[in-house]
Amino acid sequence: MIKVKSRAGESIQQMVKRFKKMCEKEGLIRDIKRNGYYEKPSEKNRRKRRKSERMARLVSGGTPRI
Repeated sequence: MIKVKSRAGESIQQMVKRFKKMCEKEGLIRDIKRNGYYEKPSEKNRRKRRKSERMARLVSGGTPRI
């Protein structure tokens, strides 16, 4: 769980900005977006396979295809 404590002389806007950065760093926003709709297991496997193929191509020195 992410907690943000107020620092001395810190405004609310700065606290919110720090909170958003922490959420982004933890991957929380990405997970929420991914779980926002149902993804069939076959689509999930296809996405993972394509990601691994892309990474393998990058590691081997090939040109990335988006």
